[in-house]
Amino acid sequence: MTMLRTPADETEARAIQDELRGRVVLGEPGPPPGTGLVTGVDVAYDDERDVVAAAAVVLDAATLAVVDEATAVGRVTFPYVPGLLAFREIPTVLAALASLTKGPGLVVCDGYGRAHPRRFGLASHLGVVTGLPVIGVAKNPFTFSYEQPGARRGDFSPLLAHGGEAGSVQGDAEEVGRALRTQEGVKPVFVSVGHRVDLATACAHTLHLARDYRLPESTRRADTLCRRALREATG
Repeated sequence: MTMLRTPADETEARAIQDELRGRVVLGEPGPPPGTGLVTGVDVAYDDERDVVAAAAVVLDAATLAVVDEATAVGRVTFPYVPGLLAFREIPTVLAALASLTKGPGLVVCDGYGRAHPRRFGLASHLGVVTGLPVIGVAKNPFTFSYEQPGARRGDFSPLLAHGGEAGSVQGDAEEVGRALRTQEGVKPVFVSVGHRVDLATACAHTLHLARDYRLPESTRRADTLCRRALREATG
């Protein structure tokens, strides 16, 4: 586990990202899908009051039944800066995780891992800080390009970062994740590696967790819980 560091400004935040990115482990496959425990984490904000609520929901990976859950509420201590959102969210997410009595096993973030302009999104940051296997499953592709995957559940296409301007289709491209179709006829989700899980395994986990809906059940449950915690905290 790595000590959490709170940056004083954007420059220090980017320096911390650069340092911690070198500690991301990409060579492990991660736990097999459908085994052990899986924990979804998500946050909700009240920007007017500078309050953030985080939720962690632990599922039995085989049945998707909830076996534990926890919330935490904190103050927003870092400004909104695209690409640096982890610094707003991680302290409260860590507090929610610390309150769990089970798990967490594999952690699923509603966000990005390597599919991030600096290749170090929330899923990577959380993984390095905790040492846990973490993946990111996002609702949109951020600044990256992709071809529409096939229409069937399980079809995917590479999520690509290009050497040129964001969204360009020219030049060398790096696969930073996958656009994954979790339900037939529904928009894909965008899966990327955070820490200690490979991309194929991350996609397999996502499909297993998105059994009935577009989003993983872990994310759906955590989203509902953090929104409820925010309402209770802010009245």
